[in-house]
Amino acid sequence: MLSGEDTEAIKAKTNDLAQAAMKLGEAMYKAQQETGGDAGGGAEAPAGSDDVVDAEFEEVDGDEKKSA
Repeated sequence: MLSGEDTEAIKAKTNDLAQAAMKLGEAMYKAQQETGGDAGGGAEAPAGSDDVVDAEFEEVDGDEKKSA
């Protein structure tokens, strides 16, 4: 069990944390808009990159494994 039992203090600290996270998100968004880049570290695929692989699979149980 947690040592703190003051629910009002816990709620206040949680609210403070949420406000700080919101400010951080706003700063990251603003920095991304100013640079015109991707602040997420390039997680999005570049435009025109359609490296999609379509595949079919069959789930095989236990001893009935087949070679694909």
